[in-house]
Amino acid sequence: MLRRLHHEQPETFAFTPANQAWAEAQITKYPEGRQASAIIALLWRAQEQTGWLTRPAMEYVADMLGMDHIRAYEVASFYFMFQLKPVGSIANIQICGTTSCMICGAEDLIGICREKIADKPHTLSADGKFTWEEVECLGACTNAPMAQIGKDYYEDLTGARFAEILDELAAGNVPVPGPQNGRYAAEPLGGLTSLTEYESGKTQYNASVQAAVDLGDTIKKIDGTEVPLTVPWLGKGKSKPAAQKPAKKPTSKPAAKSANKPAAKSAKPAPKPVAKDGKPEMLKKARAGGADDLKQIKGVGPKMEALLNKLGVFHFDQVASWRKAEVQWVDDNLEGFKGRVSRDEWVKQAKTLAKGGTTEFSNKVKKGGVY
Repeated sequence: MLRRLHHEQPETFAFTPANQAWAEAQITKYPEGRQASAIIALLWRAQEQTGWLTRPAMEYVADMLGMDHIRAYEVASFYFMFQLKPVGSIANIQICGTTSCMICGAEDLIGICREKIADKPHTLSADGKFTWEEVECLGACTNAPMAQIGKDYYEDLTGARFAEILDELAAGNVPVPGPQNGRYAAEPLGGLTSLTEYESGKTQYNASVQAAVDLGDTIKKIDGTEVPLTVPWLGKGKSKPAAQKPAKKPTSKPAAKSANKPAAKSAKPAPKPVAKDGKPEMLKKARAGGADDLKQIKGVGPKMEALLNKLGVFHFDQVASWRKAEVQWVDDNLEGFKGRVSRDEWVKQAKTLAKGGTTEFSNKVKKGGVY
């Protein structure tokens, strides 16, 4: 099946602060040079946030991982779990159409989707609330036919009950998922034939349904606030901050000037005027002592560092000296990474690093927890 990007795309994408922190935490799972391994997890999170996977979202994730944009397009178009077109604002209905479900009535469910949502799959309903598609086996064969809506399975469906579920969702309610015919889980339709001693002690719902009922809104998009964000692979229960904190300003007061000697003023050379085209002063090679590790600047990965070196940027103090017009020039000339300088506040970070200070992000780089 040919899968293309949707013809209408939003102009930009950015993770919510909580999702950004989650994404950065996922990247730390992988060793230096292997950040691209996080591509599926980050694309999925982007889709969860927006509902479908937009081109700006793919490019945003690719930039985070230091990948060419085309690589993100390839992953997104290969896996059918990624929705390349807008989906319903309430839910995208996935009908299992494989053998067991087809035998037990999946075609009736598909017929209701055509009637109540749209004649063709991957098409928004008239009110924009729903889309639908037929998918391969979802692994609930004992409870066929079934559909996945949001994060849950709705099983043992009839055409009439399925139509009611769509109406309930459209009205703003979230029906109780799981078997819809009174069955507890996946026991025989005629009732238990073994382990009958446990029948009296069972709870109202099976475990997965109970979890959905406790959660309440299982069609809600993931925004990063569902569970505490931790990175146990970096240390048991270690919390991941939602955003990088700026370096603290020194609180100590400057030493009092001597009564006998006036403080000597250091003569600072006047900065060179900004070039007409805004291009900052570049170097042909790193100064004696070698180039700074520009990857300590948040937003600069191995590929970005190589690009900066190619432009003539090797040191923190170069970045720290950039003025507004120069930042704009660099933003415009970062191939495939336009806007990264201002978005990640490189100048602010570089000023701290150029003075020998550290940032939360640079500390992670030094510990080997990022690249």
